[in-house]
Amino acid sequence: MIVNASLNSSYIWRHYQVLKLTENMRLRGGCQETDLKEIKEFGEQILKLGDGLLGEENDGEINIEILDDLLIHDQVNPISSLISFIYPDMNKFLWDLTYFQQRAILVPTNEVVDSINKELLESLPGEEKVYFSSDSLCQSEEESELNMALFPPDVLKNLRLSGLPNHKLVLKLGALVMLLRNIDQANGLCNGTRLQITKLGKVVIEAKIITGTNIRHHTLISRLEDDTFR
Repeated sequence: MIVNASLNSSYIWRHYQVLKLTENMRLRGGCQETDLKEIKEFGEQILKLGDGLLGEENDGEINIEILDDLLIHDQVNPISSLISFIYPDMNKFLWDLTYFQQRAILVPTNEVVDSINKELLESLPGEEKVYFSSDSLCQSEEESELNMALFPPDVLKNLRLSGLPNHKLVLKLGALVMLLRNIDQANGLCNGTRLQITKLGKVVIEAKIITGTNIRHHTLISRLEDDTFR
């Protein structure tokens, strides 16, 4: 019933013209002319993978061969190998904005994000500073024995939610962070803006913007009412 209700199954589908994107603008952004050929080949490979055109004809399940230069061959500590590949000599270029603008690691789950962030942070020089979020229910909510039983501090501290930072936030000078909400759109502080930490205070963090329209501008991010940095 769901398939029959889809647009592709409609009697008017034969009158539609399907348009496809042919140029990956995100991959081209900020790249050198010498890299365009390699980026084009990679983009075509990704499109074929998404359209199910790699390999032989199939019914939705098939084994495909991944290009060798996309594989991590280190089976002992693959995360360290990935970090070394993406961020070679990181401490040497720690305050070079272009170095971090051209690099990022994309992963599928929050668990992998935490493990990569932890290893990257440990490789940075300097001392860590730890920030904690609120671990109790909002006072505006109706307090009851049931709510307290369902949401004790231990449960709130261990929540791992997409789009929200963990209860424990560990930072160092030079570490990269990303905003998760729109704070000041006029000054480039939007959801997804990447910044580099320059100072760590008790209730204020100073950071330098490295992406968007206000690159190199310094900004102050203060704690919110719920004692968290977003």
